[in-house]
Amino acid sequence: MSAKPDYETLRGETKFSWHVGATVSALLEVTSIPIREFNLDSKVGIELYRKGRPILREMFGKDVGTVGLSTPPVSYGHINCLGAELIFPEGGEVNHTKPFHSLEAGVNDLKKKMDLDFATAGMMPFYLDYREKMANAFGEPCGLWFGSEGPVTTAYTLRGNDVFFDPYDNPELFKEFLGLLTDSIVQFFQFKEKLDGRPPVNPDGAGMCDDISSMFSPEMWPEFVLPVFERYYRGVTTGTRSAHIEDLRPNHLPFLEEIGLVNYDPSVSSRINPKIISDRCRVPFGWRITDFPYRFMDCQDLTDFVFQAVADGASYVFTHAAASMCNPETVKKVHAFIAAAKESERMLGEGASRKEIGACVSDEGKKKFWDHWPE
Repeated sequence: MSAKPDYETLRGETKFSWHVGATVSALLEVTSIPIREFNLDSKVGIELYRKGRPILREMFGKDVGTVGLSTPPVSYGHINCLGAELIFPEGGEVNHTKPFHSLEAGVNDLKKKMDLDFATAGMMPFYLDYREKMANAFGEPCGLWFGSEGPVTTAYTLRGNDVFFDPYDNPELFKEFLGLLTDSIVQFFQFKEKLDGRPPVNPDGAGMCDDISSMFSPEMWPEFVLPVFERYYRGVTTGTRSAHIEDLRPNHLPFLEEIGLVNYDPSVSSRINPKIISDRCRVPFGWRITDFPYRFMDCQDLTDFVFQAVADGASYVFTHAAASMCNPETVKKVHAFIAAAKESERMLGEGASRKEIGACVSDEGKKKFWDHWPE
Protein backbone atom coordinates (compact mmCIF):
# COMPACT_ATOMS: atom_id res chain seq x y z
CA MET A 1 0.00 0.00 0.00
CA SER A 2 0.98 3.63 -0.24
CA ALA A 3 2.42 5.33 2.84
CA LYS A 4 -0.01 6.28 5.58
CA PRO A 5 -1.51 9.75 5.24
CA ASP A 6 0.12 12.71 6.92
CA TYR A 7 -2.51 13.36 9.54
CA GLU A 8 -0.81 16.56 10.62
CA THR A 9 -1.96 18.19 7.39
CA LEU A 10 -4.59 15.90 5.80
CA ARG A 11 -7.76 17.36 7.25
CA GLY A 12 -6.63 20.92 6.60
CA GLU A 13 -5.78 20.06 3.00
CA THR A 14 -9.12 18.34 2.37
CA LYS A 15 -11.39 20.72 0.50
CA PHE A 16 -14.90 21.05 1.92
CA SER A 17 -17.68 19.53 -0.17
CA TRP A 18 -21.34 18.63 0.04
CA HIS A 19 -23.69 16.25 -1.70
CA VAL A 20 -27.44 15.73 -1.88
CA GLY A 21 -28.66 12.70 -3.75
CA ALA A 22 -31.69 10.47 -4.01
CA THR A 23 -32.30 6.81 -3.23
CA VAL A 24 -34.02 3.82 -4.74
CA SER A 25 -36.60 4.04 -1.95
CA ALA A 26 -37.58 7.48 -3.27
CA LEU A 27 -38.04 6.02 -6.75
CA LEU A 28 -40.24 3.29 -5.30
CA GLU A 29 -42.28 5.85 -3.37
CA VAL A 30 -43.03 8.20 -6.26
CA THR A 31 -43.83 5.38 -8.71
CA SER A 32 -45.74 3.10 -6.27
CA ILE A 33 -43.82 0.15 -7.70
CA PRO A 34 -43.58 -2.78 -5.24
CA ILE A 35 -40.05 -3.44 -4.01
CA ARG A 36 -40.27 -7.22 -4.45
CA GLU A 37 -41.15 -6.91 -8.12
CA PHE A 38 -38.27 -4.46 -8.60
CA ASN A 39 -35.83 -6.84 -6.92
CA LEU A 40 -36.82 -9.79 -9.10
CA ASP A 41 -37.77 -8.42 -12.53
CA SER A 42 -35.53 -6.32 -14.78
CA LYS A 43 -38.55 -5.06 -16.71
CA VAL A 44 -39.85 -3.53 -13.49
CA GLY A 45 -36.40 -2.06 -12.82
CA ILE A 46 -36.42 -0.38 -16.21
CA GLU A 47 -39.89 1.00 -15.54
CA LEU A 48 -38.84 2.25 -12.08
CA TYR A 49 -35.93 4.33 -13.37
CA ARG A 50 -37.73 5.49 -16.50
CA LYS A 51 -40.72 6.81 -14.56
CA GLY A 52 -39.13 7.73 -11.25
CA ARG A 53 -36.09 9.76 -12.23
CA PRO A 54 -38.06 12.55 -13.99
CA ILE A 55 -40.51 12.74 -11.08
CA LEU A 56 -37.72 13.19 -8.55
CA ARG A 57 -35.94 15.76 -10.71
CA GLU A 58 -39.16 17.76 -10.99
CA MET A 59 -39.83 17.43 -7.26
CA PHE A 60 -36.37 18.26 -5.85
CA GLY A 61 -34.66 20.26 -8.61
CA LYS A 62 -31.23 20.14 -10.21
CA ASP A 63 -29.21 20.42 -6.98
CA VAL A 64 -30.32 16.94 -5.92
CA GLY A 65 -28.40 14.26 -7.76
CA THR A 66 -30.22 11.64 -9.76
CA VAL A 67 -30.33 8.00 -8.68
CA GLY A 68 -27.46 6.22 -10.39
CA LEU A 69 -28.56 3.41 -12.68
CA SER A 70 -28.02 0.14 -10.88
CA THR A 71 -29.35 -3.31 -10.23
CA PRO A 72 -31.45 -3.57 -7.04
CA PRO A 73 -29.49 -2.81 -3.85
CA VAL A 74 -28.61 -6.26 -2.49
CA SER A 75 -25.71 -5.98 -0.05
CA TYR A 76 -25.65 -9.73 0.49
CA GLY A 77 -24.41 -10.81 -2.93
CA HIS A 78 -21.16 -12.20 -1.59
CA ILE A 79 -22.75 -14.35 1.10
CA ASN A 80 -25.40 -15.51 -1.37
CA CYS A 81 -22.56 -16.84 -3.50
CA LEU A 82 -21.24 -18.60 -0.38
CA GLY A 83 -24.56 -20.34 0.20
CA ALA A 84 -26.83 -17.93 2.10
CA GLU A 85 -30.30 -17.97 0.56
CA LEU A 86 -31.78 -14.56 -0.26
CA ILE A 87 -35.31 -13.86 0.95
CA PHE A 88 -37.48 -11.33 -0.88
CA PRO A 89 -40.52 -10.46 1.27
CA GLU A 90 -43.54 -8.54 0.07
CA GLY A 91 -43.07 -4.85 0.87
CA GLY A 92 -39.72 -5.25 2.59
CA GLU A 93 -35.97 -5.21 2.08
CA VAL A 94 -33.96 -8.27 1.11
CA ASN A 95 -33.06 -10.64 3.93
CA HIS A 96 -31.04 -13.84 4.03
CA THR A 97 -30.49 -17.14 5.81
CA LYS A 98 -27.50 -17.72 8.11
CA PRO A 99 -25.87 -20.92 6.87
CA PHE A 100 -22.96 -21.38 9.29
CA HIS A 101 -24.33 -22.87 12.51
CA SER A 102 -20.87 -23.50 13.95
CA LEU A 103 -17.45 -21.95 13.55
CA GLU A 104 -16.04 -25.31 12.49
CA ALA A 105 -18.62 -25.62 9.70
CA GLY A 106 -17.86 -22.09 8.56
CA VAL A 107 -14.11 -22.63 8.45
CA ASN A 108 -14.46 -25.92 6.58
CA ASP A 109 -16.91 -24.49 4.07
CA LEU A 110 -14.79 -21.41 3.38
CA LYS A 111 -11.71 -23.56 2.80
CA LYS A 112 -13.63 -25.51 0.16
CA LYS A 113 -14.78 -22.32 -1.57
CA MET A 114 -11.52 -20.40 -1.82
CA ASP A 115 -11.54 -20.88 -5.60
CA LEU A 116 -15.25 -20.19 -6.02
CA ASP A 117 -16.42 -19.11 -9.46
CA PHE A 118 -18.50 -16.08 -8.47
CA ALA A 119 -19.78 -15.65 -12.03
CA THR A 120 -21.88 -18.80 -11.69
CA ALA A 121 -22.60 -18.81 -7.94
CA GLY A 122 -25.88 -18.00 -6.24
CA MET A 123 -27.99 -15.33 -7.94
CA MET A 124 -24.99 -13.69 -9.59
CA PRO A 125 -26.00 -14.91 -13.10
CA PHE A 126 -29.49 -13.49 -12.57
CA TYR A 127 -28.21 -10.04 -11.57
CA LEU A 128 -25.57 -9.97 -14.29
CA ASP A 129 -28.38 -10.52 -16.78
CA TYR A 130 -30.50 -7.88 -14.97
CA ARG A 131 -27.63 -5.39 -15.31
CA GLU A 132 -27.16 -6.07 -19.02
CA LYS A 133 -30.85 -5.49 -19.71
CA MET A 134 -30.85 -2.25 -17.71
CA ALA A 135 -27.74 -0.95 -19.49
CA ASN A 136 -29.18 -1.78 -22.90
CA ALA A 137 -32.50 -0.12 -22.07
CA PHE A 138 -30.92 3.19 -21.03
CA GLY A 139 -27.77 3.23 -23.13
CA GLU A 140 -25.64 4.02 -20.09
CA PRO A 141 -23.49 1.97 -17.70
CA CYS A 142 -25.42 0.15 -15.00
CA GLY A 143 -23.89 -0.60 -11.64
CA LEU A 144 -23.96 -4.08 -10.13
CA TRP A 145 -25.30 -3.56 -6.62
CA PHE A 146 -24.88 -7.23 -5.75
CA GLY A 147 -22.40 -6.46 -3.09
CA SER A 148 -20.41 -7.42 -0.04
CA GLU A 149 -19.89 -6.10 3.47
CA GLY A 150 -16.77 -5.77 5.56
CA PRO A 151 -15.30 -8.77 7.41
CA VAL A 152 -17.02 -8.41 10.79
CA THR A 153 -20.43 -7.59 9.32
CA THR A 154 -20.08 -10.52 6.92
CA ALA A 155 -19.26 -12.80 9.85
CA TYR A 156 -22.47 -11.60 11.51
CA THR A 157 -24.55 -12.21 8.40
CA LEU A 158 -23.30 -15.79 8.28
CA ARG A 159 -23.29 -16.58 12.01
CA GLY A 160 -25.98 -14.34 13.47
CA ASN A 161 -25.70 -13.38 17.14
CA ASP A 162 -23.31 -16.28 17.76
CA VAL A 163 -20.59 -14.05 16.30
CA PHE A 164 -20.54 -12.12 19.58
CA PHE A 165 -19.78 -15.28 21.56
CA ASP A 166 -17.21 -16.71 19.14
CA PRO A 167 -14.30 -14.50 20.33
CA TYR A 168 -14.80 -15.84 23.85
CA ASP A 169 -15.71 -19.46 23.08
CA ASN A 170 -12.93 -20.12 20.56
CA PRO A 171 -10.86 -17.01 19.82
CA GLU A 172 -8.23 -18.71 17.64
CA LEU A 173 -10.77 -20.47 15.44
CA PHE A 174 -12.73 -17.23 15.20
CA LYS A 175 -9.61 -15.44 13.94
CA GLU A 176 -9.13 -18.17 11.35
CA PHE A 177 -12.76 -17.80 10.31
CA LEU A 178 -12.42 -14.02 9.95
CA GLY A 179 -9.22 -14.41 7.95
CA LEU A 180 -10.74 -16.91 5.51
CA LEU A 181 -13.83 -14.73 5.22
CA THR A 182 -11.73 -11.64 4.49
CA ASP A 183 -9.85 -13.48 1.76
CA SER A 184 -13.17 -14.48 0.21
CA ILE A 185 -14.42 -10.89 0.33
CA VAL A 186 -11.21 -9.77 -1.38
CA GLN A 187 -11.71 -12.38 -4.11
CA PHE A 188 -15.29 -11.17 -4.59
CA PHE A 189 -14.08 -7.56 -4.85
CA GLN A 190 -11.43 -8.50 -7.37
CA PHE A 191 -13.97 -10.46 -9.42
CA LYS A 192 -16.21 -7.40 -9.66
CA GLU A 193 -13.30 -5.11 -10.54
CA LYS A 194 -12.23 -7.39 -13.39
CA LEU A 195 -15.85 -7.66 -14.48
CA ASP A 196 -15.84 -3.91 -15.12
CA GLY A 197 -12.46 -3.90 -16.84
CA ARG A 198 -10.52 -2.48 -13.89
CA PRO A 199 -7.36 -3.86 -12.27
CA PRO A 200 -8.28 -6.46 -9.62
CA VAL A 201 -6.32 -4.46 -7.02
CA ASN A 202 -7.46 -0.88 -7.40
CA PRO A 203 -4.46 1.48 -7.59
CA ASP A 204 -6.50 4.55 -6.70
CA GLY A 205 -8.38 3.55 -3.59
CA ALA A 206 -11.17 1.46 -2.10
CA GLY A 207 -13.78 1.62 0.62
CA MET A 208 -15.45 -0.72 3.05
CA CYS A 209 -18.74 -0.87 4.94
CA ASP A 210 -18.58 -2.65 8.29
CA ASP A 211 -21.18 -1.43 10.77
CA ILE A 212 -21.12 -4.52 12.98
CA SER A 213 -17.47 -3.92 13.85
CA SER A 214 -18.70 -1.09 16.09
CA MET A 215 -20.36 -3.73 18.30
CA PHE A 216 -16.93 -5.10 19.19
CA SER A 217 -15.53 -3.05 22.05
CA PRO A 218 -12.48 -0.84 21.48
CA GLU A 219 -10.50 -3.26 23.65
CA MET A 220 -11.25 -6.05 21.16
CA TRP A 221 -10.26 -4.17 18.03
CA PRO A 222 -6.47 -4.75 18.13
CA GLU A 223 -6.93 -8.52 18.33
CA PHE A 224 -9.98 -9.18 16.19
CA VAL A 225 -10.82 -6.19 13.99
CA LEU A 226 -7.70 -4.31 12.94
CA PRO A 227 -5.90 -7.38 11.51
CA VAL A 228 -8.74 -8.25 9.14
CA PHE A 229 -9.26 -4.64 8.13
CA GLU A 230 -5.60 -4.46 7.16
CA ARG A 231 -5.88 -7.80 5.36
CA TYR A 232 -8.88 -6.51 3.42
CA TYR A 233 -7.34 -3.21 2.34
CA ARG A 234 -4.07 -4.84 1.31
CA GLY A 235 -6.07 -7.19 -0.89
CA VAL A 236 -8.19 -4.60 -2.67
CA THR A 237 -6.08 -1.45 -3.12
CA THR A 238 -2.63 0.08 -3.16
CA GLY A 239 -4.21 3.53 -2.96
CA THR A 240 -6.31 5.42 -0.44
CA ARG A 241 -8.62 3.83 2.10
CA SER A 242 -12.11 4.91 3.17
CA ALA A 243 -14.72 3.36 5.44
CA HIS A 244 -18.37 3.59 6.41
CA ILE A 245 -18.79 2.37 9.99
CA GLU A 246 -21.91 3.31 11.94
CA ASP A 247 -22.23 3.59 15.71
CA LEU A 248 -18.59 3.80 16.75
CA ARG A 249 -17.82 4.99 20.27
CA PRO A 250 -15.32 7.76 21.03
CA ASN A 251 -12.67 5.24 22.09
CA HIS A 252 -12.87 3.54 18.68
CA LEU A 253 -11.95 6.70 16.81
CA PRO A 254 -8.13 6.67 17.28
CA PHE A 255 -8.04 3.31 15.48
CA LEU A 256 -9.18 5.00 12.26
CA GLU A 257 -5.69 6.46 11.91
CA GLU A 258 -4.13 3.04 12.50
CA ILE A 259 -6.20 1.72 9.59
CA GLY A 260 -4.84 4.54 7.44
CA LEU A 261 -8.16 6.08 6.39
CA VAL A 262 -8.39 9.27 4.37
CA ASN A 263 -12.18 9.39 4.66
CA TYR A 264 -14.56 8.21 7.38
CA ASP A 265 -18.34 8.15 7.08
CA PRO A 266 -19.98 7.68 10.52
CA SER A 267 -23.51 7.98 9.07
CA VAL A 268 -25.96 7.06 11.86
CA SER A 269 -23.87 7.22 15.03
CA SER A 270 -25.62 8.42 18.16
CA ARG A 271 -22.64 8.19 20.52
CA ILE A 272 -20.42 10.59 18.60
CA ASN A 273 -20.77 13.93 16.82
CA PRO A 274 -18.49 16.14 14.69
CA LYS A 275 -16.84 17.74 17.70
CA ILE A 276 -16.03 14.38 19.28
CA ILE A 277 -14.69 13.02 15.99
CA SER A 278 -12.50 16.09 15.49
CA ASP A 279 -11.15 15.80 19.02
CA ARG A 280 -10.44 12.06 18.94
CA CYS A 281 -8.92 11.49 15.48
CA ARG A 282 -7.52 13.42 12.52
CA VAL A 283 -9.21 11.53 9.69
CA PRO A 284 -11.34 13.71 7.37
CA PHE A 285 -14.98 12.80 7.88
CA GLY A 286 -18.47 13.52 6.64
CA TRP A 287 -21.61 14.24 8.62
CA ARG A 288 -24.90 13.00 7.29
CA ILE A 289 -28.50 13.65 8.13
CA THR A 290 -30.69 10.67 7.30
CA ASP A 291 -34.36 10.75 6.40
CA PHE A 292 -35.97 10.09 9.78
CA PRO A 293 -34.90 13.28 11.66
CA TYR A 294 -36.41 15.47 8.94
CA ARG A 295 -39.90 15.02 10.33
CA PHE A 296 -38.83 16.57 13.65
CA MET A 297 -36.78 19.44 12.19
CA ASP A 298 -37.68 22.69 10.47
CA CYS A 299 -35.69 24.64 7.90
CA GLN A 300 -33.77 26.54 10.56
CA ASP A 301 -32.77 23.26 12.20
CA LEU A 302 -31.43 21.96 8.90
CA THR A 303 -29.51 25.18 8.35
CA ASP A 304 -28.01 25.03 11.84
CA PHE A 305 -27.18 21.35 11.37
CA VAL A 306 -24.98 22.15 8.40
CA PHE A 307 -23.27 25.21 9.87
CA GLN A 308 -22.52 23.46 13.17
CA ALA A 309 -21.19 20.33 11.45
CA VAL A 310 -18.84 22.43 9.34
CA ALA A 311 -17.80 24.55 12.33
CA ASP A 312 -16.95 21.40 14.27
CA GLY A 313 -14.73 19.96 11.56
CA ALA A 314 -16.77 17.99 9.02
CA SER A 315 -14.97 17.81 5.67
CA TYR A 316 -18.26 17.26 3.88
CA VAL A 317 -21.97 17.13 4.65
CA PHE A 318 -24.56 15.11 2.81
CA THR A 319 -28.11 13.81 2.74
CA HIS A 320 -30.16 11.57 0.47
CA ALA A 321 -33.81 11.92 -0.44
CA ALA A 322 -35.61 8.79 0.72
CA ALA A 323 -39.22 7.59 0.55
CA SER A 324 -40.45 9.56 3.58
CA MET A 325 -39.01 12.80 2.16
CA CYS A 326 -41.01 12.90 -1.06
CA ASN A 327 -43.42 15.64 -0.04
CA PRO A 328 -43.44 19.45 -0.48
CA GLU A 329 -42.71 20.25 3.17
CA THR A 330 -39.58 18.10 3.27
CA VAL A 331 -38.41 19.32 -0.13
CA LYS A 332 -38.20 22.82 1.41
CA LYS A 333 -36.07 21.43 4.22
CA VAL A 334 -33.73 19.73 1.75
CA HIS A 335 -33.25 23.06 0.00
CA ALA A 336 -32.48 24.72 3.34
CA PHE A 337 -29.76 22.09 3.80
CA ILE A 338 -28.42 22.82 0.31
CA ALA A 339 -28.42 26.60 0.86
CA ALA A 340 -26.42 26.25 4.08
CA ALA A 341 -23.99 23.84 2.41
CA LYS A 342 -23.44 26.24 -0.48
CA GLU A 343 -22.91 29.13 1.91
CA SER A 344 -20.39 27.12 3.93
CA GLU A 345 -18.55 26.23 0.73
CA ARG A 346 -18.50 29.88 -0.34
CA MET A 347 -17.27 31.15 3.01
CA LEU A 348 -14.50 28.58 3.30
CA GLY A 349 -13.48 29.24 -0.29
CA GLU A 350 -13.12 32.93 0.51
CA GLY A 351 -10.93 32.22 3.52
CA ALA A 352 -13.42 32.20 6.39
CA SER A 353 -12.54 30.12 9.43
CA ARG A 354 -14.72 27.33 10.75
CA LYS A 355 -15.26 29.44 13.87
CA GLU A 356 -16.77 32.14 11.67
CA ILE A 357 -19.10 29.58 10.12
CA GLY A 358 -20.11 28.54 13.63
CA ALA A 359 -21.27 32.13 14.19
CA CYS A 360 -23.94 31.49 11.54
CA VAL A 361 -25.68 28.97 13.82
CA SER A 362 -28.80 30.45 15.42
CA ASP A 363 -29.02 30.85 19.18
CA GLU A 364 -31.55 28.02 19.35
CA GLY A 365 -29.33 25.85 17.19
CA LYS A 366 -26.39 26.38 19.52
CA LYS A 367 -28.54 24.93 22.31
CA LYS A 368 -29.57 21.89 20.24
CA PHE A 369 -26.42 20.75 18.48
CA TRP A 370 -25.16 18.28 19.38
CA ASP A 371 -26.65 17.21 22.68
CA HIS A 372 -30.33 17.81 21.99
CA TRP A 373 -30.99 17.36 18.29
CA PRO A 374 -33.47 14.69 17.12
CA GLU A 375 -31.39 11.70 16.07
